[in-house]
Amino acid sequence: MFSSHTSSERAHRIRAGAWAGVFGAAGVLHFVRPAIFDALVPPDLPGSQRAWTYGSGVAELAMSAALLSTFARPDARPAVGVAGAALLAAVWPGNIKMAWDWRNKPMLPRAIAFARVPLQVPMALSLLSLRRH
Repeated sequence: MFSSHTSSERAHRIRAGAWAGVFGAAGVLHFVRPAIFDALVPPDLPGSQRAWTYGSGVAELAMSAALLSTFARPDARPAVGVAGAALLAAVWPGNIKMAWDWRNKPMLPRAIAFARVPLQVPMALSLLSLRRH
């Protein structure tokens, strides 16, 4: 049986689906366990940490929905990929704050926190690759 999708199209669908899952799970977690995310909000931002936590949770859920929408609208991938990379850039200061705050934690959580900072770059590039179709 032949597939109507090229291998490139399948790769884009897999990438979009995987990222939709990541953003969706993270978005839900912002509402289920908000205190975790409150601690990541840089204190210099205006407003309450909880408002930023909920706002970023909404943004992650919206990003998940946008990524899923690219299954029906592949032409939306370029904009959605850029939006996803921008969202990762927007939360990067929180990841940096987490790494700094966790610098005295045990080795494993500290390693995870520090690894998240440079991993934002390949994650953003993966999302930006959705622009090509």
